[in-house]
Amino acid sequence: MFLHIGDGNMIPAKDIVFLGDIESVADSKITDEFFKMADEEGFIIDQTKANSKIRSFILTGEKIYYSIISTNTLEDRLKNLISENGGV
Repeated sequence: MFLHIGDGNMIPAKDIVFLGDIESVADSKITDEFFKMADEEGFIIDQTKANSKIRSFILTGEKIYYSIISTNTLEDRLKNLISENGGV
């Protein structure tokens, strides 16, 4: 099962650890430092197009993916995947 995260990109649903709203963490210095370090280390995969607004991030065990899709929509998609397939 794969979760569509925008712009034709999909990631394995079983790899998802956390779905987060980018605006809810925008004012946190600790989170900002975390994202900067992750970017420098090559752990961030930006799945948005250059002019698109990042709305959410998906944390997996290996990477952090940026998405233009809202966290609520991603959560709904993930719940639908789980209910249709009897689990992740």
